[in-house]
Amino acid sequence: MRAYVWVLVGFAQRRKKQCSLARQTCAHASPCCRLTFCHHGEQSLILLSLPFLFFLTFILNLFFFFFFFFFFFFFFFFFFFFFFFFFFFTIPCPPFYKLYFSHSTSTPPFLWFFNLNPLKACYLKAIETQPNFAVAWSNLGCVFNAQGEIWLAIHHFEKAVTLDPNFLDAYINLGNVLKEARIFDRAVAGYLRALSLSPNHAVVHGNLACVYYEQGLIDLAIDTYRRAIELQPHFPDAYCNLANALKEKGNVSEAEECYNTALRLCPTHADSLNNLANIKREQGNIEEAVQLYRKALEVFPEFAAAHSNLASVLQQQGKLQEALMHYKEAIRISPTFADAYSNMGNTLKEMQDVQGALQCYTRAIQINPAFADAHSNLASIHKDSGNIPEAIASYRTALKLKPDFPDAYCNLAHCLQIVCDWTDYDERMKKLVSIVADQLDKNRLPSVHPHHSMLYPLSHGFRKAIAERHGNLCLDKINALHKPAYEHPKDLKTSSGRLRVGYVSSDFGNHPTSHLMQSIPGMHNPEKFEVFCYALSPDDSTNFRVKVVAEAHHFTDLSQIPCNGKAADRIHQDGIHILVNMNGYTKGARNELFALRPAPIQAMWLGYPGTSGAPFMDYIISDKETSPLEVAEQYSEKLAYMPNTFFIGDHANMFPHLKKKAVIDFKSNGHIFDNRIVLNGIDLKAFLDSLPDVKVIKMKCDNNQESAGDTNGALSMPVIPMNTAAEAIINMINQGQIQVTINGFTVSNGLATTQINNKAATGEEVPRTIVVTTRSQYGLPEDSIVYCNFNQLYKIDPPTLQMWANILKRVPNSVLWLLRFPAVGEPNIQQYAQNMGLPGSRIIFSPVAPKEEHVRRGQLADVCLDTPLCNGHTTGMDVLWAGTPMVTMPGETLASRVAASQLNCLGCPELIAQSRQDYEDIAVKLGSDMEYLKMVRARVWKQRICSPLFNTKQYTIDLERLYLQMWEHHSNGGKPEHLVKFQTVETSENA
Repeated sequence: MRAYVWVLVGFAQRRKKQCSLARQTCAHASPCCRLTFCHHGEQSLILLSLPFLFFLTFILNLFFFFFFFFFFFFFFFFFFFFFFFFFFFTIPCPPFYKLYFSHSTSTPPFLWFFNLNPLKACYLKAIETQPNFAVAWSNLGCVFNAQGEIWLAIHHFEKAVTLDPNFLDAYINLGNVLKEARIFDRAVAGYLRALSLSPNHAVVHGNLACVYYEQGLIDLAIDTYRRAIELQPHFPDAYCNLANALKEKGNVSEAEECYNTALRLCPTHADSLNNLANIKREQGNIEEAVQLYRKALEVFPEFAAAHSNLASVLQQQGKLQEALMHYKEAIRISPTFADAYSNMGNTLKEMQDVQGALQCYTRAIQINPAFADAHSNLASIHKDSGNIPEAIASYRTALKLKPDFPDAYCNLAHCLQIVCDWTDYDERMKKLVSIVADQLDKNRLPSVHPHHSMLYPLSHGFRKAIAERHGNLCLDKINALHKPAYEHPKDLKTSSGRLRVGYVSSDFGNHPTSHLMQSIPGMHNPEKFEVFCYALSPDDSTNFRVKVVAEAHHFTDLSQIPCNGKAADRIHQDGIHILVNMNGYTKGARNELFALRPAPIQAMWLGYPGTSGAPFMDYIISDKETSPLEVAEQYSEKLAYMPNTFFIGDHANMFPHLKKKAVIDFKSNGHIFDNRIVLNGIDLKAFLDSLPDVKVIKMKCDNNQESAGDTNGALSMPVIPMNTAAEAIINMINQGQIQVTINGFTVSNGLATTQINNKAATGEEVPRTIVVTTRSQYGLPEDSIVYCNFNQLYKIDPPTLQMWANILKRVPNSVLWLLRFPAVGEPNIQQYAQNMGLPGSRIIFSPVAPKEEHVRRGQLADVCLDTPLCNGHTTGMDVLWAGTPMVTMPGETLASRVAASQLNCLGCPELIAQSRQDYEDIAVKLGSDMEYLKMVRARVWKQRICSPLFNTKQYTIDLERLYLQMWEHHSNGGKPEHLVKFQTVETSENA
């Protein structure tokens, strides 16, 4: 029986398949941006005669017209005419080809004019008329495929080849649809059957190679692509896809040659333009990459992958709004473009739109649940938001989907460090070091962030190289701006003889950095220095910000100038002589400003505990303890020494009420302890004068003398006996009251500062009440030695916890006081401690507290045990201001030597251990010898007032001398060199 098709359909689709070149950043969590490599392949579908289609459509239109508006007999005429064709003609079925790996899902324009449902009905009628008509089954499969009914398409193509085992086009169509359904094994079988019928079919070889590529059989894919090219030498699609496979194998130069060959054959080959741009970008030829992306879009404006890739480069260049526009274009063109959603999330994250980024990552995962990069990026959002368990789960999902995923692995390692999950710790560290070594060897951006590198057993060379890569990344961004170099002032004439110093920070607000240095700008000598502060973050309306704005001679909010080029212009217009980087690689940094070199001298200071690795930073302000000259090769900068310590704290200004304290008499074994029930306040002396029977005991601060004559009163400790006032205070604490009034003075519960005065709680204002702090408020035993550490838990590693466990075992009547920082780390610490033989009751956790309470409650501990891996920096200053001794052991990095620098400046070098055993012995002696403990505590209490450690005025004078030394050296034409001999430097006459 002959079957004749009523209506005819044939179409080709281009689909975009994305192969990623993942990079990461964050952090603080670094995000994954995917470059989309586009693959061409050929797909054969059944294309029937278009002239007959137009003819038949015309006849049908006439049929309906005359049926409704003219004579009824016309209906019979056309009915007869139609069936004449149906019974006497067979329509031939020539193949047509589809570009297999392109990423658009659009149908060719000529099909937009047709409704496929009538065509489907006609094919069904043909099959009903002749069930064994293989061509009709295959054509109907084409219709279903065009309508997205993949499984129905597969069924009909399989039926076609069953009816006609030698139906070449049906086998090709079947292979293509199976490929789209990612049923790769069956797709291969279909293509191989097609090749058995037509061994020299170049397009089928190309399509088969695409499947091999998808299966990860790269070598087999390469061989098959080469066979396709051998059969059809002028085959740009095959060259493009061969290049992709070669790129996957690491043969970048050969891949680049293949892309160029494809472009010689077809200069407007959009996929090759896009993919070649990706290679140029990886090679650092950013401008050439941008030109190629733009050319691809000129050729094919609806090229979603090129929009996405161009956007990622624009994002790297800091052109976030333009990048966002191209991501949106990519998504408009291809609404299921998961890569574009993920990369747009990265841009929104960089623009501080966390919620928008979260939505983008979530949408990318909804589109493609197996999208490892999107899971990793989602994890970075959770990590930055403090949702560490969710971050860990997402990173693990990413690694399950893509086991060889360095960014996800290293970020997961950092998350596990944050929560003290040390499962397979040694193996994890070895793998992390191996990843970094491999990335550095291949000149890739390492997956370990510079700020995290100090936590891992990396060599100094690796840490420096990691920083250098990030510094070079900043240079890449600013090179795209094509800005000419700035001309810098050579003398001080334009500034009336004053040295202009600019402080750049994202932390002018409620941040530990401001807690340390907020008074420095206002303490500079205005006759010799003109101070400029450049904020990289918006105003948080805190007193910290207000103070810096008020006391700096000039304050500029650069967060309102997102363009790095314009922001650097603003700095340069101010004629800055020394520009100070207070961020390094911490959150909120804009090192691109320094890469543009708006000032002749640029220095790292305070905010980042390591080298920048950047050629545009001249000095790092440090000291001989944290950065000994013999390890100068660890730094890309020249060392500039402060005379005592480079660290400073504004505690004397922020917490003057903690300069003095009184205690309520708590006797145990004949001792009066200074840290069981403690009272502090600005009006403490007047309050004590209103109480009867207050006695003052003298504290011995060394073995040779007593402190009876101490003029500061730092070694005199008032003791309130157990009288009516003391009982009222204790009842207030026990009953959870906020405050009581005693003799006209307000005495407040130390846990209630937020309710009384929120600004006092944050450290913005000084409490005006007498504040009471007790061990009972935190569940600390009254009769035990309390060791403490108030750092974030990520600074603890297994060897450190083991040392602490050894100390607690040697001092039976002792506990360790830690913070839930974060809370999810507590059960892990407790479990590891129990594995080391310590019962859970020996480690006590407290929640993170507001700043003032955080510093004040440090008085309750007997000894602070520092973390050798990464010291307490601001936390070390906090606990020392509370008068609590700190035991430390300097390591090999700047971050692990800060506490030793602080203790040397304080005048307590005996608390610095030289080995782990020494560390344990010092801590055990302090916990076992009560007289020695009291003496050391008295010395710390005294020295925090008498030593330079908290003397911000003297620190500013020393810092000014160092600035003048830098400028003197520069104005004499010298290149930066180590400034390790501290001396007074006067400005020269030339200056």
